[in-house]
Amino acid sequence: MITKQGAELSPAAKAFIEFALSPETAGIIANAGAIQAGGAPAAAPASASAEPLSGKVSTNGSTSMEKVIASLSEAFMAKHPDVTVTYDPTGSGAGITAATEGTADIGLASRDLKDSETGLDATVVAIDGIAVIVNNANPVSDLSLEQIAALYKGEVTNWKDVGGADAAPVIVGREAGSGTRDGFESITKVGEDAKYDQELTSTGAVIAAVAANENAIGYASLSSVGSDTKTLTVGGVACTEETVLDGSYAIQRNFNMITKQGAELSPAAKAFIEFALSDAATEIIANAGAVQAK
Repeated sequence: MITKQGAELSPAAKAFIEFALSPETAGIIANAGAIQAGGAPAAAPASASAEPLSGKVSTNGSTSMEKVIASLSEAFMAKHPDVTVTYDPTGSGAGITAATEGTADIGLASRDLKDSETGLDATVVAIDGIAVIVNNANPVSDLSLEQIAALYKGEVTNWKDVGGADAAPVIVGREAGSGTRDGFESITKVGEDAKYDQELTSTGAVIAAVAANENAIGYASLSSVGSDTKTLTVGGVACTEETVLDGSYAIQRNFNMITKQGAELSPAAKAFIEFALSDAATEIIANAGAVQAK
């Protein structure tokens, strides 16, 4: 018999449950082909309150998801003060490995799972634009997907060929295994033809490198870029939360929480994922520069 916690049962309903548990109904239940349970009802008493959440939730992975995870963690821990959410910014590939090996409760990946990455579930919590960035002194303000690909493949070797200064472009990107790199290269169709001058291990390092070099071009999460660099429009479309949401901005990808199939998540870890998907998280994710997945 299932009752709702916190709901006040009528005297008749309470009496009916008590009657079903009483010795005098044992014969009635037996005649119906079942055996009376000898203890308390399986459901908690209506007056009982839910146990408060406690413990640690460990997350590991994408550096691009740092702002989103930090904002979600702060709000979740404020709501559940006995829970600690940790974040280890190791990159998407390492986050997926951590979920697979059980060294983290939740892996974080700024790309979708590959066919070879089996035994895992990916929960999309947000959608993020991958911004194409140049130095603030660069006169270029817009590039097409084809021009971006040509720069990264080494087919365009002078900025003047795409409206910039007479200088060789410095191609900056993420390391192999990065979810941002995977998303960027697949959408722009650069693939394995990319010719990098610098391969860096974090979003912040890419932004810093582009900010320090007038001829550099790079890519970074929309949630991470600011005034230190110039964000280009791509095919005339700005990289904003609105254009990511309506799909008009071409270079975008999913922010995923990765869990291992068959592994029992703690109540706190389950609640953290549910919180990230709830209406309460919509504004939190937006303020972190991404768009909640719905």
